[in-house]
Amino acid sequence: MAITTTEPQHVSLERHGHVAVITLRRPDRLNALNRQMTQELHDSLNSLAGEFPDIRVVVLTGAGRGFCSGADVGDMPARMAQGGDRDPDKPDPGPSIIMRLAPRIREIPQPVIAAVNGVAAGAGLGIALSCDIRLAADVARFSSVFVKRSLVPDAGVSEILGALAGPGIAAEMAYTGKVYDAHWALTKGLVNDVLPADELMGKVEELAKEIAANPPLAVKATKSLLNSHYPDLNKVIEAEHQANDATRGTADQTEAVQAFLEKRAPTFTGT
Repeated sequence: MAITTTEPQHVSLERHGHVAVITLRRPDRLNALNRQMTQELHDSLNSLAGEFPDIRVVVLTGAGRGFCSGADVGDMPARMAQGGDRDPDKPDPGPSIIMRLAPRIREIPQPVIAAVNGVAAGAGLGIALSCDIRLAADVARFSSVFVKRSLVPDAGVSEILGALAGPGIAAEMAYTGKVYDAHWALTKGLVNDVLPADELMGKVEELAKEIAANPPLAVKATKSLLNSHYPDLNKVIEAEHQANDATRGTADQTEAVQAFLEKRAPTFTGT
C-alpha cells in the first residue's frame, strides 16, 4: 500500500517501496503551473534528492486529463506587468522557478520516468523532456506552444527538443506551436512508448520496479554519466531567459495572452 509522505495543495508524493510517484494536482487547469504548484514540485524533488536515499526511481505524472499544460496563462498578465515595471538598475532576477524545474529534474540522482497521461505543453513539455524516460498514453498531446504566447522555447525545451528529435523537428514545433499526438511523438523519438490510457501507469510502475531492482549506485552513476554528454541545462535556461527579453512586455505578448484568455484569434503586429 502506498504511503503518502507529503501532501501539499497541488503536488502529491507517494512512496511505493523504492519508487516514488509525484503527481501534479490542478486537474481543472490541466495541471498548469502557478507559483505555489511550482514551488511544491521543487520541494518534492529536493526531498527525494536529500531526505529519501532509499528511493531509487521517480515517476512524474499528472492528475486528470493533463500531464502539465505549462505556465498558467491566467497568471501571465500580472507577471508581464512585473516584468514591464522592472527597474533596469536592479539585478535581473534570472530564470523563473518554472524554468528551473528542468535542470532540477536532471540534477536529482534518481532516474525520472514521465508518465505523460495527457497534454504536455510549454513548460510542461520541458518537464516531460527533461525526464530520463517518457511513456505516453495514446491520448497524450505535445506542443512547444511558447510562440503562441509571444515567447521563445524555455524550460530547457530549446536544447532538449532538438537533442531528442533533431533540429528540423525542433524548428517545426517551435515555429508553429502546433499540437502533436502521442503516436507522432513516438515516431520522432520524443517518447519511448505509447500505451492505452488505462494501461499507462501499470506499465510505468513495472518499468520503475525493474530499474529499482538494479544496483542503485550503478543506476545513479549511469544517470550522471548519460547527462554529462549534454549541455548544462542551467546555462541553457539562462540563455532562454535572456532571449525572452526580445518579446517581454511587447504589444504582441499582451495580445497573445489576452486573445487566449478571451478565446479569440490573436492579431499580431510585430511590435
